[in-house]
Amino acid sequence: MALTLISATPSPYARKVRIMLAEKGVQFTLQTEVPWDSTTKTKDYNPLEKLPVLIPDKGQPVFESHFILEWIEAHYPEPRLYPPTKEKELFAKQIQVIADGMCDAGVLLFFEKQREQPSYEWQARQRRKLEGGMKALSGYVGDNEFIVDNTFGLADIAAGSALGWVKVRMPEYDWQGEYPNLKRYSAGLEARKSFQESVPYPQKISDKIV
Repeated sequence: MALTLISATPSPYARKVRIMLAEKGVQFTLQTEVPWDSTTKTKDYNPLEKLPVLIPDKGQPVFESHFILEWIEAHYPEPRLYPPTKEKELFAKQIQVIADGMCDAGVLLFFEKQREQPSYEWQARQRRKLEGGMKALSGYVGDNEFIVDNTFGLADIAAGSALGWVKVRMPEYDWQGEYPNLKRYSAGLEARKSFQESVPYPQKISDKIV
């Protein structure tokens, strides 16, 4: 099955998909777009106009990163990246909810800063969400190399992508100093080939967005 992934280079959501495909050894074509620009083709594949979108050569486009990961796990089951029991799978998905929520808050914060008159109360609210997520992840990671059963999988893909995004997009946030166990954990993940090949970097946005 031939796959095309439409991605935005800084997106932590798209990075999750890229990492899972790489960890499973699945070949795919990477198509980079700026979803905010009027030239984007995203809307042709996702009615919500959001990235990432995974397009198989047979069947319908798959969108929303958490659902894409489930689709990949179902179609390419080896090596297994979801926990073997339902309870542990739910735990891993809870970690993904926290990681994605951190990224959601970070994205909202990033765009609020672009406004001519940004709301400092709104920014403070998003920072609280980021801080809450960091504290929760720090507790879940502890002294372990990986979160669930100390085995690399879904939870680490989600958490690692979120931490990598914050590192790139919010260099002023000293979470590595505040949570040294997350610094160690993130560094270990970033040493993996799948992470090295998907490091996020900013894009130039041409159209006005705020």
